[in-house]
Amino acid sequence: MPRSMSAISGSRSVPLALLVLLGCSGESAPGTSATASGAGGTGGAVAAGGGPTSSGGTGGEIAATSGTGGSSSGGSSGGAGAGASGGAGASGGAAGVGGSGATAGGGTDAGGASSGGTGGDPVSSEGDGDYTIDPPYMAGPESSVGAGVPRGNLLDSVMLSSSLSAIYPTNVANGQTFNRTIQVYLPNGYVAGTEAAFMVVQDGSGHVGRLRPILDNMIDDGRIPPLVVVFINPGPGDGPGSQRGLEYDAVSDVYVNFIETEILPMLADDYDINFTTNPEGRASYGCSSGGAAAFTMGWFRPDLYRRILTYSGTFTNQRSDEYPHGAWEYHENLIPDSDPKPLRVFLEVGENDNGSTSPASGFRNWVLANQGMAAALAAKGYHYRFIFANDAGHCEGNVMSQTLPDALEWLWRGYAG
Repeated sequence: MPRSMSAISGSRSVPLALLVLLGCSGESAPGTSATASGAGGTGGAVAAGGGPTSSGGTGGEIAATSGTGGSSSGGSSGGAGAGASGGAGASGGAAGVGGSGATAGGGTDAGGASSGGTGGDPVSSEGDGDYTIDPPYMAGPESSVGAGVPRGNLLDSVMLSSSLSAIYPTNVANGQTFNRTIQVYLPNGYVAGTEAAFMVVQDGSGHVGRLRPILDNMIDDGRIPPLVVVFINPGPGDGPGSQRGLEYDAVSDVYVNFIETEILPMLADDYDINFTTNPEGRASYGCSSGGAAAFTMGWFRPDLYRRILTYSGTFTNQRSDEYPHGAWEYHENLIPDSDPKPLRVFLEVGENDNGSTSPASGFRNWVLANQGMAAALAAKGYHYRFIFANDAGHCEGNVMSQTLPDALEWLWRGYAG
């Protein structure tokens, strides 16, 4: 199928990467610009509060201008294997924000080899770093199922009572039981009981319609592996004090343990799915607090999840029970003060995202939070990809539809199955 993103030209000083799988994505529409900004040395990709821009400005060295050429700048050099022993450093990079082969790269790679080597990441850092995209935002061809493309099997949704859970038995807001919806996508041709790579999608029912045709097209094209996808909804409510907030905004391993010990075993038994135990074949995806949850899954259990995809991630102070500043602590303290983890992380934020005019001192500015995440990941040598969407808001659907194909391809680059 044709790619749906315009090409970019330019170079960056340090390519980086992380690994997680959450939320929305958006490609540049033909004719729009995509600008790569530098990940400058140890100072990180973007200074929190600056932000990627298409000209001048703070928040990173601007090393590219808009354009349509498919030029490539730089190349990767073997990194020093910053991943955990066993080397599962996030692998690979995708084409630049224009999916037609343009790259913005050059510099060192982070993480050990996916195969366990110690000589640096064997897959290039192509597509890593910071990018700016501009409106109008529109879905690419992947959002419509192509002629002759076989459809994956979207199983009927099921309602799961919280009374069956030992971890989340009742709604924290009122002490009552509740139901959550779960739906599973099986790639075309999946044979029951065979090992499968998979992705967990937070706020699942809100992403089924957007993701299903993209999955069908990209799996058929061989651009991503044949994924099983678990679309799972949270408990009721939103924000501080809600069940959704308890599940998604907590900076702890409780939610990932819920997925791992209660949800996946149930689905494996009910549908005869063999979820891979290889962390390189496990991704998490989410938008807003769902994005924060996706990252939290990888951060606390990198032995289970290493590919993370987030849109408008709530890396802000929504819940301070575990850490004083909540998920703001990721870019403030946890990432800077920890050894690099073998993660690969995609981040996106809109220029007019939640709290965009709020001061950093309130710890509730989504723009500064995501810029801070990019900077922190860059400084520690992660594989990461950060998209700054001009004139876009929180979890903007058109941005997600436009960028998701490229984000997924970048996220899964280097996975051998």
